[in-house]
Amino acid sequence: MKARLFTIPASHPGWTAQLMLERKGIPYSRTDLVAVVSKPILRALGFPGVTVPALIVDGRRIQGSRAIARELELIAPEPPLFPADPADRVRVEEAEAWGDEVLQGIARRLVWNLLRRDRAPIVTYLTGARLGLPVAIAARTAAPIAALSAHFNRADDAHAIADIAALPEAIGRIDGYIEAGVIGGETPNAADLQIATSVALLMTLDDLRPFIEGRPAGALARRLVPGYPGHAPPGFPAAWLEPLR
Repeated sequence: MKARLFTIPASHPGWTAQLMLERKGIPYSRTDLVAVVSKPILRALGFPGVTVPALIVDGRRIQGSRAIARELELIAPEPPLFPADPADRVRVEEAEAWGDEVLQGIARRLVWNLLRRDRAPIVTYLTGARLGLPVAIAARTAAPIAALSAHFNRADDAHAIADIAALPEAIGRIDGYIEAGVIGGETPNAADLQIATSVALLMTLDDLRPFIEGRPAGALARRLVPGYPGHAPPGFPAAWLEPLR
């Protein structure tokens, strides 16, 4: 079996796909693309969409971490990413969908909002990147990429303010999933891997880490996604952070 993963440095769904491949024991190669520039490249590679993660496995092209989870479950059933019990699977899939459709966007918008205004931390998010050029050069040329990424992801100030205000409910929801046993068990499932990577990305922001790291959600991210790249010093206006106090 041959697998090739296309992603973007520090992409949280890209990390989800990596963790799933590693859990399944499927050998893969990883190619990192530059944000925004990745869109036409993915089209040229024959993918129907323009988002990462994008996986080629045995000639088949799959995009999106949830679609990849199901494809990997078909071709390598063990160890499983979903519970065998139908009711338990429904709960895991509901948590996975929320992590993909809601939490993932919150983390992405907040990081791009900060990097749009302060490009200095970008180099930290490129740690371990496989871009085919030196990280230092990529970081020096990243200003327009950060601006365009913020634009395409609607990482404007209004969305950032709303996303920070939504964090207490979001982190509380994750803690609730852990308490209910939907995620956080000894054996990670698809929802664990979907959610933990977004929490890990949020924890790269010094403004947000103190609110998360002592919670069950923070412990889950540290356990499942150690060494997640990136570190951004405080940068959000103090008034935006009031909902976290």
